[in-house]
Amino acid sequence: MVDRISRRLFLGGLGASLIPAAGLAGPPLVSLRPQARGPQLSGVERLVRAAGLKGEVVFAVADVETGVPLESLGGDAGLPPASVAKALTALYALDVLGPDYRFETKLVADGPVENGVLKGDLILVGCGDPLLDTDALAMMAANLREAGITEVRGAFKVYDGALPYVFSIDPGQPDHVGYSPAISGISLNFNRVHFEWKREGTGYDVTMDARSARYTPAVDVAAMRVESRSLPIYTYQPSARQDRWTVAKGALGNGGARWLPVRKPALYAGDVFRTLARSNGIVLGRVQMTRQAPQGTDLVVHRSEPLARILRGMLKYSTNLTAEMVGLTATKARGVTPENLAESASEMNRWAAETFGVNRIAMVDHSGLGDASRMAPGDLVTVLVAARKVGALRPMLKPFALTDSQGRPVKDHPIKVNAKTGTLNFVSGLGGFLTTADGSELAFAIFTADVDHRAKIPRAHRERPDGARSWNRRSRKLQRALIERWGTLYGS
Repeated sequence: MVDRISRRLFLGGLGASLIPAAGLAGPPLVSLRPQARGPQLSGVERLVRAAGLKGEVVFAVADVETGVPLESLGGDAGLPPASVAKALTALYALDVLGPDYRFETKLVADGPVENGVLKGDLILVGCGDPLLDTDALAMMAANLREAGITEVRGAFKVYDGALPYVFSIDPGQPDHVGYSPAISGISLNFNRVHFEWKREGTGYDVTMDARSARYTPAVDVAAMRVESRSLPIYTYQPSARQDRWTVAKGALGNGGARWLPVRKPALYAGDVFRTLARSNGIVLGRVQMTRQAPQGTDLVVHRSEPLARILRGMLKYSTNLTAEMVGLTATKARGVTPENLAESASEMNRWAAETFGVNRIAMVDHSGLGDASRMAPGDLVTVLVAARKVGALRPMLKPFALTDSQGRPVKDHPIKVNAKTGTLNFVSGLGGFLTTADGSELAFAIFTADVDHRAKIPRAHRERPDGARSWNRRSRKLQRALIERWGTLYGS
């Protein structure tokens, strides 16, 4: 950890002094159903009604300089934040681990090395690096040979016990979606395997590999079989040492490719490393997994990019695995050993309460993929205002484009927005900062969700359910309308 106590106290003091816990926790300044006022609707109520969204709409906006809340609708009501939650996870990791933190992946010798021969086990040790890819493993294999190792007499093991094993980030997602892979102390290529198919006569040529920018090693840990059917498109069956997939022939066409999730991260990384080591003249035995922390001599150490850069990429590309692995690592650094994502997320919720004085954040993971998470927009705004006071987060958030009436981006729009988007089917979120034409800076959070409708979608149909695209499109239109309103109303 880097300066954990001083940063926590500083951020916590800001959170407490800028927006007291009750500041955004009171009744909404406007009501979605103002029956007592008769047919007259306020401007923001008309925007919400015009969006035509079934479900709930909540939001909050505050002045960054003063922390004064400006407008809210259900600001203390929690909804699923989707990937907007990654903004909170980024602050959590920065505070606990520090921006310069680097993950290490090692090759450890458990035994003596004599004349290039390791008379013991070689252990590939994962320590939670979410960006480890095939290129990095290839470099480690080459460095192992450069270190003088030509033969390994013992076993080849992969240690994945630095983090808990999780079969799927959100078990409610379909088996085949690449954004909900398994988690463990080691990951490779975001724990996804590349499936490609090409028509060959009446059949298909199928490959499963761990491709990266420079290498395309085939893998044994994932296997695909084409079957003569139309539906379901994919089926998944685990075995002791392999992810076994089938795909419907009727869905393949002439060719294509997609990434599938990996459920056995340690075997996957070990499978790929064996291939890369063999290309350097080092033959390794069958991959063995271990969750016992290794003792031995470091032969090769791969260090990740600094955490700040990792988080910037996480926020830009909304990578779920990165959010979960950095969140789990931060929780361990706080002295808690979680057994699953929910326990780690609970620790992040406690951290948010301690640091910012908010108590309506109830995450079940660090990525926002699980729809059981709840976050009140008023609480997120409290966090955003405090973070902005110390220069955190906004520089990491990508610009959010405002559009004209035809949905086209407006170049040089006077309102500048940096925000984190979040999208699940029938759930949409947006949280971040806007600067008005006169230079005023506001922090905002907007959550919309049709939770009841989402709960009725069968698991097999959750990748692209009927009506989800149009619902989410209307939600995004409402988000932009609210930002335009705030930029105009509070920019003078």
